[in-house]
Amino acid sequence: METTRLTHQQLAFFNTFGYLYFPGLLADCVDKIIEEFELIWAAHGGGHHGQTHDGQQRSCILPFPDRSEYLSSLLDDPRIHDIAASICGDDFNYTSGDGNFYAGDTRWHSDGYQAGRILSIKIAFYLDPLTRDSGALRVIPGSHRVGDAFADAVEREIRESGKIWGLKGHQAPAMILETTPGDIVVFNHNLKHAAFGGSERRRMYTMNFSRRYPEDRLEELRAVLGREARFWIDRIHGEAMIRTAGPERMVHLEQVMANDTHLAELTRELKKTMKEPARG
Repeated sequence: METTRLTHQQLAFFNTFGYLYFPGLLADCVDKIIEEFELIWAAHGGGHHGQTHDGQQRSCILPFPDRSEYLSSLLDDPRIHDIAASICGDDFNYTSGDGNFYAGDTRWHSDGYQAGRILSIKIAFYLDPLTRDSGALRVIPGSHRVGDAFADAVEREIRESGKIWGLKGHQAPAMILETTPGDIVVFNHNLKHAAFGGSERRRMYTMNFSRRYPEDRLEELRAVLGREARFWIDRIHGEAMIRTAGPERMVHLEQVMANDTHLAELTRELKKTMKEPARG
């Protein structure tokens, strides 16, 4: 019987280098995924905050897959579920999902770079063919290992790569993960990643996961979830994701749902000082 759990070799690779690449993993259903992606954007004016995507900067919706019954169901698909379970444990948290139109270059960054954080990962669904010259994801293997001399040097220096290394962003040594629709990339949130040379309308959505937080670290979880107030949302998970959840999916939603109840108040306060929500 074929298993969708990650192998010891895959887990060792992920722990050492910080990412995994799965060509064609969802090729059999990518047309439906793209259809649902476009339907969500159309329902929200086709772009950021009800406006048409202008091609000048990233447009983002959060929550995103949660708004579609079909995209929500991918959390139950063994091909996605078992990646998260293999890395983050069988009782992993689904912490958020966003949908994006990217435009132009995305500079080198981590989705946070913290020592001692609860392990968290991103599963990225790329919906357009992307090459090294047209916005393919680039990652710096090993740059997720906070406290390691190499990773910490990259963290300190990469934003000044021209001055320090004499290299433009796209010249930094990296793995370039060229993708076609249906390919999946998974990476540790600490990992340095970027994209260069891309079009003004690159489609990608993500699902983010973490290990379940122990009881004595729930304040950390509340702080992490509270940062999403910048998207002007009251709860992390969308209606369709919750409404269609069976008992097995609910295992991965329940800790977030129990610890995001402060989000609405944070959003109300943020709206007083901002004219529009974050783009990402």
